[in-house]
Amino acid sequence: QVQLVESGGGLVQPGGSLRLSCAASGIIFRRYTMGWYRQAAPGKQRVLVASITSEGSTNYADSVKGRFTISRDNAKNTVDLQMNSLNPDDTAFYYCNGNRWPDSIWGQGTQVTVSS
Repeated sequence: QVQLVESGGGLVQPGGSLRLSCAASGIIFRRYTMGWYRQAAPGKQRVLVASITSEGSTNYADSVKGRFTISRDNAKNTVDLQMNSLNPDDTAFYYCNGNRWPDSIWGQGTQVTVSS
């Protein structure tokens, strides 16, 4: 069964940190580009936060550069997003994505709320 399962979301104060994790099953994980997307509110666009290719090349949205780090463990079939210096603008539902043409697989998402 093809599945991506996110974990690690929650409530954090401004300036705090969270680590999101995504566990993949049912795919040849090492062949996929993995990414984290976020959606600030229902009806708003889901936007790319960070991605990492099968070779380990990374890409970040300008708004998170220097604060977020994406990493993958091909032995464990996981991709993580370390989020530091969080601010209220980072509040969103975060989704894990696995992409290898023509497949695009989404997890169910996890909520991140940054608030004092």
